[in-house]
Amino acid sequence: MKKILLVEDDPSLRENIEELLDLSGFQVYSTPDGRMAIDIARKETPDIVLCDIMMPEVDGYEVLEQFSSCEKTKHIPFIFVSAKTERHEVRKGMDLGADDYLTKPFEEEELLNAIHSRLEKSKQLESVFLKRGEHTKEHDIRSLHELKNFFDDHGQLFSFKKDETVYAMGEHSNMVYLILKGVVKCCGLDEEGKELITSVYSEDDFLGFTSLTENFPYREYAIAMEDLELAGISKTQVKAILEENQNVSLELISIMAEDMVQIKKQLLQMAYSSVRKKTAQTLLLYSQAMNKGKDTPLKIARSDLAGVAGIATESLIRTLSDFKDEGLISIENRDIRVLDKEALKYVH
Repeated sequence: MKKILLVEDDPSLRENIEELLDLSGFQVYSTPDGRMAIDIARKETPDIVLCDIMMPEVDGYEVLEQFSSCEKTKHIPFIFVSAKTERHEVRKGMDLGADDYLTKPFEEEELLNAIHSRLEKSKQLESVFLKRGEHTKEHDIRSLHELKNFFDDHGQLFSFKKDETVYAMGEHSNMVYLILKGVVKCCGLDEEGKELITSVYSEDDFLGFTSLTENFPYREYAIAMEDLELAGISKTQVKAILEENQNVSLELISIMAEDMVQIKKQLLQMAYSSVRKKTAQTLLLYSQAMNKGKDTPLKIARSDLAGVAGIATESLIRTLSDFKDEGLISIENRDIRVLDKEALKYVH
């Protein structure tokens, strides 16, 4: 039975999470106190830690620092569970060595998925090092979060204004980018020269991955949908990092596999779904990419929405009008505000 240390000062939330974990087959040690958490960890050696940040006396950051400085606890996967959503807060946690960061409120499935994912990756990493007969070094990049921090710290910075081209089709792909701010659309052209949007990327996503062994040209082009900031690392350097850090490679492969699933899902949607369903799913896609869960309107051209949905702009506009009448969205000038995400998920 895997052991979890839960550090949370909100008694109601702590009890709810503890019950969920207990029903899911974990042995749970819980405490509202950061200082006590350190003592429990050194005594019980949990398999994973869930820790709040904002706590009296000893906060989550200090708990993680204490874990990192102790040989017995430094390799235990550590997940922050916090209401802090600002990027610099997330970045601070990752810089200190956290493995993941969940923002309150979260779904039960999201929490369990994060726990199982970190436990599995910890198992894989341990297996790799046992085979090598070595241990991680302090300067190793041990997770995808640390790779993103490496981009942020050492990458070449690029800025683009809205509607500027990030890279063009046919250009040689010499760099991989991490999006620090903004949203990018990647597009191709059909036989008639019509623009087709193949994917949308936003803050904290990687952009521009092509073959790391061959200098293939880009087979699509990328456009900034809003003011954009990127950090770029040469493909040669990224390749070297991945070759030396198999755990990071596994995480990256997992993300790319999920991207492929989403692309296939989008293609099936474009081919077989109704206009209403295509429009609803596209609104949800852009809401996730551009708003990151915030209740703000979507500032996006109707042609971009239609391009992802795979329908004529006129059909999209009529469907948006229907959704407005049904109370699913509101339209403020040219901006769209999603009012009922749950209802949009089940539009047919």
